Amino acid sequence: MSLKKRRREAWQKLKEILTQLEGKDVLVSSCGGARSHFWTAALLLRRLQVEHQWFLQKEGVPGVVVLWSGARAKGMQQQIRIFLDQLSNVRTNDYGSNVDYLIDFWNGWGEYPLDQFRPKGSVSLVLSLGQKK
Repeated sequence: MSLKKRRREAWQKLKEILTQLEGKDVLVSSCGGARSHFWTAALLLRRLQVEHQWFLQKEGVPGVVVLWSGARAKGMQQQIRIFLDQLSNVRTNDYGSNVDYLIDFWNGWGEYPLDQFRPKGSVSLVLSLGQKK
């Protein structure tokens, strides 16, 4: 399967998930490299708002999606920008009453990254419903 087709399919799945999550409290985490460490762990975005570029790239995928917190925390509005040029897959992980949505990005192999200024290998962004403990 070509990367363009894979990216388009992943974007369609992600769009459906973001539509479901909009307006709800969402925890955002990201882990990188060989998933050996978390860069962001359980960042709470209250009343999630989703914004994406209205013009699409060649593959039919926007360049960036911005996840906004609908509520202001200490006078500031939190946001996460997701650059979709390396989007490779969207998965769900169900356990009990909880569901995690895993958004996978791929930047080539460790020794041969596609973009040397981004994390090497695969990176996952995890979205889940709920409150911080």
